[in-house]
Amino acid sequence: MSSTTLDPVPSSRGAHSGAKATLAGDGTSTGPGPGYFRVLNSEFIKFRTLLSTLILLGSTALVMVGFGALSAWGTGQFAEAATQDPEAAAAFAAQGGELAVSVPTSGIVFAQLILGSLGVLLMSSEFTTGMARSTFAAVPRRTPAFIAKLLVVTVTAFVVTTVSVYLAGLVALPILDNYNLKLDLASSQSVKLLLVSSLYVAAVAAIGMALGALIRNSAGGIMSLVGLFFVAPIAFQLIPGDFFVEARKYLPGNTVEPMTAAQHAADTLEAWQAALVLGAWVLVPVVLAGVLLKRRDV
Repeated sequence: MSSTTLDPVPSSRGAHSGAKATLAGDGTSTGPGPGYFRVLNSEFIKFRTLLSTLILLGSTALVMVGFGALSAWGTGQFAEAATQDPEAAAAFAAQGGELAVSVPTSGIVFAQLILGSLGVLLMSSEFTTGMARSTFAAVPRRTPAFIAKLLVVTVTAFVVTTVSVYLAGLVALPILDNYNLKLDLASSQSVKLLLVSSLYVAAVAAIGMALGALIRNSAGGIMSLVGLFFVAPIAFQLIPGDFFVEARKYLPGNTVEPMTAAQHAADTLEAWQAALVLGAWVLVPVVLAGVLLKRRDV
């Protein structure tokens, strides 16, 4: 009885299957991990399914609208006082119109704190909860996940701020009308305030997310954000010396006023200079966070 040895013949189907197995993601993928649009979608799903995120976004809108109404009432009270006080009348004549047009954006200082903190939490929570292990296991290059999260945070901050400012303006309109003060939400200055303020808050959210990636701790990131935008300007104002007076202009929190002012004020940055300074404050920590994110362990 003879035995026959059969040599295995490689299957062309198997060969093609193996070739396909080396491709990852969709047509837009150039390396390991899913395609960028899938990463972006997953980051958006994580963003919108967190209850804390929705609470912070709702709080931003509520605070913006509330301070818009409060600012409209305060401006009206100031207008009434101007009719009986010559000094107040002169002050109102000089800046009353500017006060009225800036009413919808009176809550920006609180919006930047809330949405900046949201940016910190969205990145730092990846490390405190251990979610970063799953995220970077699915996206080994890490940079697409970081850029996707940054895009979600900044676009959301811009949209929420824009809608909140507009709603604050709508709420302020009837209050200002009671004091015979006019606010045109379609004027060039109102549109400029709305867009620049929204871009500014989006920039603050990007800085917050970069701090969350660098520090990897929620409390530390938020405290750093508060120190940069709230403590540093006060400290620079209290410390004597020409250096601190000049350096205060280049703090990120002091760039929004030159960009939204109807006329350039003396001893302040030009609008384009303030925009470049704010852009540098965003670019440097974001790039540094992206580089360190690839080099550091999870």
